Amino acid sequence: MAKLKPVRHDEQLSLVDHLDELRSRLIYSLIALVAVFAVCFWQSDVILDIAANPLPASDRKLIVLAPTEAFMTTVTVCAYAAIIITAPFVSYQLFAYILPAFSPRERRAILPLLITIPALFLAGVIFAYFVIMPPAIDFLLSFNGSQFETQLRARDYYTFFATTLLAGGIVFQLPVIILALVKLRILTIAQLRSNRRYAYLLIAVVAAALPGVDPISMLLEMVPLLLLYELSILLARGIGRSSRKETDDPAAGDYLTEDD
Repeated sequence: MAKLKPVRHDEQLSLVDHLDELRSRLIYSLIALVAVFAVCFWQSDVILDIAANPLPASDRKLIVLAPTEAFMTTVTVCAYAAIIITAPFVSYQLFAYILPAFSPRERRAILPLLITIPALFLAGVIFAYFVIMPPAIDFLLSFNGSQFETQLRARDYYTFFATTLLAGGIVFQLPVIILALVKLRILTIAQLRSNRRYAYLLIAVVAAALPGVDPISMLLEMVPLLLLYELSILLARGIGRSSRKETDDPAAGDYLTEDD
């Protein structure tokens, strides 16, 4: 396994070197995932208590229907927890791998995004845990309560919980994705502004497709996505002005301004 070191933009690497670097980053990511999983499994009681906290006190005793289900559910929950905890590190490894493809000027503009990735992911997970999960659980458990006697199966609840948190962390990466597309000149700020209505429709579709199937979750997920979309436009404009000032070349920054 090769030792990871910064790769310069003008450095010529062979295909074997690129594949070796990719393999090294994947191995480091896998090591981090396994190490965090071991810690989570060691503290599985704490992990399960945290996951069950959004439930009403009377429903926190979840049921299992097979002799091996308690063990397998614990392993699954710890695996989800390890994925959530290591996701910022893994995403950083991915972006660090493609970063040398950018010029030094583009790298200075994109580097802050690498710092923003884990912060946004953590914000998304916290938002999903404290804002989305409690009202979603209350709505789903009380829906037609007089007609159903709801019993929560551990495997189903914990899967719903983990996927909701993962989805929250992923969708909060929206500013990073939009800024990357603008920097790569795939999108312009003018397109982002003129197609705002279509973006809002797409955000509504994405919110509906996220794990929370109830309308409460959908509305709670739409609000931060809409705010993040508007924030992405403001950030892209700011980066565009900074790029023009650095290059003193108006043509170089036109793509990032409001001109079509």
